Amino acid sequence: MTNLLFILLLFFTFPFTGMNANVEDSDTIQYRSSARLMSLQPADSSEFPPLSLLHTALAGYELLVEDNSISNPEVITIIDYSLQSDKERLWVIDLNKGEVLFHCLVSHGRNSGELKAESFSNIPGSYESSPGFYVTGETYIGKHGLSLILDGLESGINDKARARAIVIHGADYVSDDFIRSHGRLGRSLGCPAVPVELSEDIIKTIQGGSCLFIYAPQASYTSNSRIISKINSTVKT
Repeated sequence: MTNLLFILLLFFTFPFTGMNANVEDSDTIQYRSSARLMSLQPADSSEFPPLSLLHTALAGYELLVEDNSISNPEVITIIDYSLQSDKERLWVIDLNKGEVLFHCLVSHGRNSGELKAESFSNIPGSYESSPGFYVTGETYIGKHGLSLILDGLESGINDKARARAIVIHGADYVSDDFIRSHGRLGRSLGCPAVPVELSEDIIKTIQGGSCLFIYAPQASYTSNSRIISKINSTVKT
């Protein structure tokens, strides 16, 4: 069974309900999820995030669309902080075309860990990354050039992102050259920084209300996330 068929089996088997959805809404979400997933037919499935991560990200995305939290439903951005920083762990996926638009390196906060992000915080001044679901906001020109504001959607987990100035921006320490010199990627003050040469294109693609999911395998996130809990409860029912 291919990865695509397995994904489809998951979504046809397990209904997903919106934040305020009834049974009819659940059927609508299931149909939309399956329709989007049917378009994900890459020549090389390794271009996409791991199956379980993609499943979680898209389930959360559907909940947020149903809850009217997402105003730009064309794309989804996924960051996998279970991977080391010397791996390409950010994906931007066009959900209409079923294509990976970007797959690249991305930094984590300096106090979250060295090679791998292992500690997370929502506290201003912590210089740690925050996991969870976000919606992209507006852009501005800062010390790193074009930057994209992020609004965290998970209370107590990432909802202070805007106040903490957690944004997507380009950084010269997000590069293969830096990895070769230091054995790891450079770290930010908590921002998911991307390669300079890709930053403007990525920001212009995902700005204005699209979904971003930053995954962290720590129980401090997965056990306290309202969205993950909602996903898990629909799978079990």
